[in-house]
Amino acid sequence: MTETPAAGTAPATSPAPAAALATRPQALLLDFGGVVLATRKRPEGMAEVAGHVAEVLARAGHHIPAADLLPVLSGGRTALRDWKNSASRRLAPRELTHREIWGDFFGAPLPPAAREVLMGQAGALQQMVTLTLAEHSVRPGIRELVELADSLGVPLGIVSNAHSGRAHRAILERHGLAEAFGVQVYSDEVGVRKPNPEIIDIAARALGAEPGRCWYVGDTYDRDVVAGRRAGAAAVVLTRHRHTDEVPFPVSDVPDAVFDTPEGLVAALRAAEPPRAGSPGARAAREPATGRPGRPGGGELPSALLLDHGGVISVSRPDDGVRRAFAELLATRLTRAGHTLTTDQALRTLKDIRAAHTSWKARHELPAAPLTATVPEIDATTFWVELAGPVIARALSGTPVAAFGAAVVPDGLRAWLRAEAHALMVAYARAKSVPVVRRGVRELLRAARAAGVPVAVVSNTVNGRAVREKLDAAGLTEYVGAHVYSDELGRRKPDPELPAAALRALDADPAHAWFVGDKPARDVLAARAAGVGHVVLVRGGSTSDDALAALADDDPARPDHVVDDMTEPAALMGLAPAAPPDSGRPPAGRQPDPVPGS
Repeated sequence: MTETPAAGTAPATSPAPAAALATRPQALLLDFGGVVLATRKRPEGMAEVAGHVAEVLARAGHHIPAADLLPVLSGGRTALRDWKNSASRRLAPRELTHREIWGDFFGAPLPPAAREVLMGQAGALQQMVTLTLAEHSVRPGIRELVELADSLGVPLGIVSNAHSGRAHRAILERHGLAEAFGVQVYSDEVGVRKPNPEIIDIAARALGAEPGRCWYVGDTYDRDVVAGRRAGAAAVVLTRHRHTDEVPFPVSDVPDAVFDTPEGLVAALRAAEPPRAGSPGARAAREPATGRPGRPGGGELPSALLLDHGGVISVSRPDDGVRRAFAELLATRLTRAGHTLTTDQALRTLKDIRAAHTSWKARHELPAAPLTATVPEIDATTFWVELAGPVIARALSGTPVAAFGAAVVPDGLRAWLRAEAHALMVAYARAKSVPVVRRGVRELLRAARAAGVPVAVVSNTVNGRAVREKLDAAGLTEYVGAHVYSDELGRRKPDPELPAAALRALDADPAHAWFVGDKPARDVLAARAAGVGHVVLVRGGSTSDDALAALADDDPARPDHVVDDMTEPAALMGLAPAAPPDSGRPPAGRQPDPVPGS
């Protein structure tokens, strides 16, 4: 084949070879935009994004008008588009993190403190951008394709370059399509992007299939066709969309078939012959899954107030109902992908998964390490593949629990867990417990706002997104200027980088900042190492009164103050009580939709 003569011209394609689409695939892998969903730009979208970003920055004390942010964000969008075109030329491109997108692209021209605020909320901001800039509608033929694939026992998977997989999951839920797919693989969640063939390989293996016996369907030449060829897909198909013929550089690979809409794919799948019995590609049809898925002494006001979340802003109580609901969700999703697990089995695995996580934290959090030591946080992929994977594999095989990590995780299960790790993590975090806001927290936050003292939440957590949701549900988001969560930063307290990042975001003097936590060995040590001038521990969190009383005077984990509840810190800092608000929460602009069940 000859390379196309110039950028911007799509390769000529020949009629589909009979052999490529003649045999029914083991799995059908579909791109998101341009295949399953059609996208239409919203002309007013970027102005709405600028307004929302202005509100986010204002909460942290950075007042930049939306009109000034609009060209900054538009420039970032242009630069990001150019980066994506360049990345599609690479052999095995990785995906940008949300922090990179908001630090290096959207926020690059902004002052360092404002940029730090945006990086701290990058995941939520990117979801909002995805949902705001475009409207989505189901393409012709997709619902028929879903029904046909289900009747033929052909599993479906999503394989998409996405800077917000959580937004794409929400969109599929909104259109009633989420349950049709055994796996959803998004580049921001697995860390690689097309044309890297690994992303297709992950999806195929997650569904128990081989890439060489799958059909891959996309809408671009430089990303989808090239990725499909590199992955060795049995057939590579294009469904035309608005970017199909906008090729940024010459591409030599051509698809096996090009359809104007996915309706052509329905006919092709219907006409394909099932694999011959006994052949390597033969696969038994699966039954559809069932079930539902001081103030310092000098009189100065604090430069900033940093608050831990669990044990400080809220206390939590276990809830068997929410845990069982998560177990049911996990079992349903696994079963849908061909890994049959009951809700009761899933519920039993959660105890062992939590124990494995506790063991991981004990190995990586070294209490005797210097205050400047780096303390890593576990990421969603490590949690679900390396810790939960062996536990789930034992449950699937019926093997008794022996030792963590002893079980061999089947390749298909490993691939599925890698693809679904981020969605599982937020659902897991939501189901760990039911939070209740502590008495005095609202009054403290109102007093801080009235005095002009910026607030940050600085928390060790497996999922910062879930913490944000809890703050929003409690009506506290409007008071918080900066968010720093260990899973998003990749480091956990007592690592001082967490409070240091919050101080940078709020442009605050560490010596005049206050930190309120509930754990001496994490909160106090982290705050001290970051140079925070005043550290308070509150009783009633995860540290017993006896443990607090046992702290020696010269112990670096000893706080400056210990308080009984959250009604006391305001007086310590010299913050006057604020009058209660006259009305409800102020409008927050266009907000991302939560992902039901994800």
